[in-house]
Amino acid sequence: MKRDDYTAANREAWNEAAPIHERRTFERLLEGFRQPGYSCLEPIETETLLGIGVAGKAVTQICCNNGRELLSVKTMGAGRCVGFDISEEFIAQGRQLAEAGGIEAEFLATDVYRIPAAYDAQFDLALITIGALGWMPDLKGFFAIVARLLKPKGQLFIHEQHPIMGMFEPGDPEPQPQLRHSYFKADPFRDETGLDYWGKETYKAKPTYWFQHKLSDVITGCLENGLALELFTEHEQDLGGIFDNVTAQPILPPLSYRLITRKAP
Repeated sequence: MKRDDYTAANREAWNEAAPIHERRTFERLLEGFRQPGYSCLEPIETETLLGIGVAGKAVTQICCNNGRELLSVKTMGAGRCVGFDISEEFIAQGRQLAEAGGIEAEFLATDVYRIPAAYDAQFDLALITIGALGWMPDLKGFFAIVARLLKPKGQLFIHEQHPIMGMFEPGDPEPQPQLRHSYFKADPFRDETGLDYWGKETYKAKPTYWFQHKLSDVITGCLENGLALELFTEHEQDLGGIFDNVTAQPILPPLSYRLITRKAP
């Protein structure tokens, strides 16, 4: 399969999952964003964004899903906010959430690799949160897009699942976690059990393709595209809540990480 084949298949699967996610969380999010200053950001994300400073800045979130995190950044005082996602159904949800809260934000349904050139050099900050990078069949090309979108001196903030977790099986019922996959796995994980990560129920779904990217792939992808490293930290927090048998252990591997880079002037 080629890059476009993977992204097209994943787009269908995410559109299929959108009404399931809507049933799980949408009413709560609508009610939340009707309240001034509502945020669903993780505490470390809020702390980091306050440290970076978002007031008045143009912010984009790539793979924004239903836009809940981007809208939370907007309520922190950000300026222009634009979310990109491959799923038309989730983008529609983002627009509904923005309307419910009277929040000004732009949402565009697009393959990340095909974001229009009109958005080049438009953003002070790009945000990437859990679950974005694994859907990218071409990580170096992905960071080239990020660099293209950022203004000179613009920053990229990533808060993601640590790639070490790709060695375990999500939802593994064994009380003692076992290494199930190679850290260096090159071919994608193919799955047809669905994308209900809120309710954790499986269903016969359209196939998805998830890519195991090493941490060195992420850092090198940034550096090769002119994004200089400013901060890197590793954490014990399981952002997705899908590795219960790992987090129950007294000794933990790194479960997530935080990375900030800056584009050259």
